[in-house]
Amino acid sequence: MKYAAVIEYSQDQELVGTHRPAHRAYLASLIEKNQLFASGPTEDGYGALIVYEADSPEAVEALMKADPFFAAGVFLKWTVRPWKMVLFNPKLAPQA
Repeated sequence: MKYAAVIEYSQDQELVGTHRPAHRAYLASLIEKNQLFASGPTEDGYGALIVYEADSPEAVEALMKADPFFAAGVFLKWTVRPWKMVLFNPKLAPQA
């Protein structure tokens, strides 16, 4: 099942920037394990939206707590909700 996490980040840009490479490497490892559907920061600097593939909200919390951003204090608060993708427009998806 997919879970969408809306995450508020620390506004300390140096903190975020310092830990971003490790955070992205961690997310890439989740892609390899089919535990990450999509992720990206908000354009306004608030934080990020991350869509995980997991069996439960508790499993999502465990994935979030293993993220280097959590350990560094970048993640301040979040909401995790079950998410069901109904429609998808491939023309608007980023090209890898």
